[in-house]
Amino acid sequence: MLQTNISPKLIFDFNTNANIKNWVVVDDVVMGGISNGNFSLNKEGCGVFKGTISLENNGGFSSVRYNFEKIPVKNHTQVYIKLKGDGKKYQFRIKVKSSDDEAYITSFLTTGDWQEVRLNIKDLYPTFRGRKLNQSNFSSPTFEEIRFLIANKKEESFCLLIDKIELR
Repeated sequence: MLQTNISPKLIFDFNTNANIKNWVVVDDVVMGGISNGNFSLNKEGCGVFKGTISLENNGGFSSVRYNFEKIPVKNHTQVYIKLKGDGKKYQFRIKVKSSDDEAYITSFLTTGDWQEVRLNIKDLYPTFRGRKLNQSNFSSPTFEEIRFLIANKKEESFCLLIDKIELR
């Protein structure tokens, strides 16, 4: 039987020279909330997504998104993320088109240490404004946006360090 080894497809590799201008923070202020997230590079070259979540004014989330030219999913089954969290739960989201209303999501729990998170692409389910849609899980041949989101229904500070994101 012929076995093929699929090379990883890099989505983003953070380093001290990384251009993060296409990484954009979107907080609940878009709907009247007052949560505050920001995104930067630290001196080691990791992406740093940090801030505070507030439940005031029906708020409760912060996210950072990255838009790019379409990336083909063909032959890849997982999203691999090397990161260091703060022990909190985060969502990882994909959009087929950045202009789409729905996103395909899954959650992961951080440990407080560096970890390698592997998310099965077929397990990403469709949502819109926090509600699961009655549609199929992610099955598109391409996508053009990823997003990290924190929305744990409580007031809290957060910090997520991101080193690398790729398809495997």
